[in-house]
Amino acid sequence: MDGQSGPKQILVVDDNISNLRYISAQLSDSYKVTMAKSGAQALQIARRQPPDIVLLDIDMPEMDGFETLARMREDPGLARLPVIFLSASHDPATEVKALQVGAMDYIPKPFEKKILTFRLSLHLSLSRYQTSLENTVRELEDSIVTSFSELIEARDENTGGHVKRTSAYVRLLGRAILDRGLFGGELDPGELDLMVRAAPLHDIGKIGISDLILMKKGRLTAEEYETVKRHTTIGGDVLRTIYEKTPTQAYLRYAILIAEGHHERYDGTGYPFGKKGEDIELCNRIMSVANVYDSLVTDRVYRPALSSAEAAEIITAGAGTEFDPRIVGVFQEVHGEFSAAAVAAEDRAREDAEN
Repeated sequence: MDGQSGPKQILVVDDNISNLRYISAQLSDSYKVTMAKSGAQALQIARRQPPDIVLLDIDMPEMDGFETLARMREDPGLARLPVIFLSASHDPATEVKALQVGAMDYIPKPFEKKILTFRLSLHLSLSRYQTSLENTVRELEDSIVTSFSELIEARDENTGGHVKRTSAYVRLLGRAILDRGLFGGELDPGELDLMVRAAPLHDIGKIGISDLILMKKGRLTAEEYETVKRHTTIGGDVLRTIYEKTPTQAYLRYAILIAEGHHERYDGTGYPFGKKGEDIELCNRIMSVANVYDSLVTDRVYRPALSSAEAAEIITAGAGTEFDPRIVGVFQEVHGEFSAAAVAAEDRAREDAEN
């Protein structure tokens, strides 16, 4: 993949073995070539080890090139994979269709080696530049989100590090859930990445709560507590308005859910909606563990910070009432890594600020 050292990886897809061997022979001196003789096989190979670019035949039995590309675009891990169609068809309508469905280029067969290698080099360079640009924009967006979230967190007893730590815990729990194959198709690496990016915005609704309440020394009255609880729906409304204006920012879908639902409880006694069990979105069942753990190990005006072991005991005791028991089970296995994850997240933030 882009960013790795060594030759770029080309996946060539063609149902004709002779064509595969010929194309491989033309490219193997400059690239690492992998061959697939069907669209289904190409998808399996690409999911296992995504290539840097795909050379895809159109006319194949069972699953043609157009359907293969459509399947790739539906897969979050392959959606941005550069694809060039190679086809024996010289029909302009076929070439137009190939570009309309998302191919980067269309090269008719038979091809000249110099033309193919030049276009490969060109599209690999463009892909590398696009990836670099997208990463830069994303880093800037995430930095702005985190900084804004820290400003809001600074209005109550939380320290600014809360948003970084909880994001780190969500990532750690999410990866452990994926490794264990829990929750079926509810979570994949791409969705987890969006979830982690959204996590810093979980308390954005506190922007609508009075400083007199947020910064009060001592416990809140029942009325004040009801006011604070409104930060969930305020946050959801704010983020929903932003998402309507920037629908391409997919992580905001999770930000809305997490802002509204991170105080729901597994037994249905949480707020604001009183959702119960698996009616609570998976992102919130994960976020609630991360959020409560960080609250427990952080100093509060009414108590000093608890140890990690003490916090783990409280979360374990909450399995089935406050928390999803399966997520608590994962937490029990990995919570020893939470401290290191939090330190690493804050170190990265300091490095980014210095740079």
